[in-house]
Amino acid sequence: MTRMIRKISILTAVLGVAFSAAAQQQSVVDKVVAVVGGLPVLYSEMAEQAEALTRQYREQNYTSPRPAMSEALEILLEQKLLYQRAQIDSIGLEALAPQIASAVDSNVDNMVAAAGSIRALESEQHKPLYTIKDDMRAQIEEVYGAQEMRRWVVSSDRVKVTPGEVDRFFRRTDPDSLPIIPEQYVYAQITRLPSSIELAKQRTRESLLELRQRIIDGERFDRLAVMYSVDPGSALRGGEIDPQPKEGWVEPFAEAVAKLQPGQTSGVVESEFGFHIIQLIDKPADNLYHVRHILMKPAYSDEELRETTVFLDSLAGVIRRDEIAFADAALKHSDDKATKMNGGLVSNQQMLFRYTGDSDPRSTRTKFVRDAIDQYDATRLVQLRESEITTAFVGQDMNMNQMGKILKLVQVIPAHKANLAEDWLELEQMTLQRKQEAEYNRWLDEKIDEMYVRIDPMFSPDDFINKRWFK
Repeated sequence: MTRMIRKISILTAVLGVAFSAAAQQQSVVDKVVAVVGGLPVLYSEMAEQAEALTRQYREQNYTSPRPAMSEALEILLEQKLLYQRAQIDSIGLEALAPQIASAVDSNVDNMVAAAGSIRALESEQHKPLYTIKDDMRAQIEEVYGAQEMRRWVVSSDRVKVTPGEVDRFFRRTDPDSLPIIPEQYVYAQITRLPSSIELAKQRTRESLLELRQRIIDGERFDRLAVMYSVDPGSALRGGEIDPQPKEGWVEPFAEAVAKLQPGQTSGVVESEFGFHIIQLIDKPADNLYHVRHILMKPAYSDEELRETTVFLDSLAGVIRRDEIAFADAALKHSDDKATKMNGGLVSNQQMLFRYTGDSDPRSTRTKFVRDAIDQYDATRLVQLRESEITTAFVGQDMNMNQMGKILKLVQVIPAHKANLAEDWLELEQMTLQRKQEAEYNRWLDEKIDEMYVRIDPMFSPDDFINKRWFK
């Protein structure tokens, strides 16, 4: 359960570097090099941003034609303008409080570890720990607020594209500028869970109940999570998940969390990800829950898994002899609810809904580049010709549950230049990004004109992309 939440400019790419800057002791004499609205830009933060930019470009083997200091200053001007507009327009800053608090704790912990101790860090920074945290919080709040404001400006509620706009974008774009779509695969699957699944589930419940009793008897939940949880996103953090509303979790998990008091540990909870025990750490706000959990999944013996591959190999033989169509076999025998009703055809819809909440059928894709396919599946698909079926193998679903599988390669689409007939969704996304960029630039120009801006004369408009900063 890597994530339990369902949920284009240089600015977006570089905002994150501001976090690491606060971990460094300032060694330059500070002065104000610019002012945006009521926020100053200090020479020290500009220098740190420029250093981070240079490091990033070096890693990308890119040389910017602009002076690093000027580029860094323009990024910071934009960031501070966005943050102030987020405050003025009340764009999501309260909802960001848990993420900000978590980021502050993480960054300060890293600073303490790098210094060797809290006392050593306070000596390096020439200030007490609470002041270091306050400074970090202000910096991170500015970055998060700017990101959230930019997202709001180009959100789907504000910027949409029509089919006519996509068509015009395609026809007006120089063919040499259209992207090359890599080789893509369309494939179908039939999956099979061991017949002993209920026994395996019971074994998992019993294991978690034993862990729960150990916690009640005094063992630390976080230590047991590191040892036993199979959630890669939280296990190494002692099972801890950043605070969030209960609506951010799948329903069985959310329902269990809502019933807990701080310090309490739940009974065993089953979700689509597996089985959990959950401990409520605290509630930092009315509808925010800070929890840790241990996730375990049903485990099978080699013999139990071999049973699935024997059945599927036999079924594949029936399909190859044309005694039953693959689609009919999927409907009758597959355990994968997401694909069996569609002839076994694999799409992105389940994952898209989980991570973005998007259930619009128009967003559904059945064509995948190789890197987007599960590695267990991809290594077998590339060995097939169209309409061929794999031998049965033990694979996994998107929740990393083990199961038997057979795959059918439906179609291989060679690499090609994007066109309307085959790549509508990709072109629609390109059109949307172009429109979002235009809308954001229009909005930014308008806000720059409205806001007080002063820039030190040492900087030249020639080194800025947006000349409106100079008034």
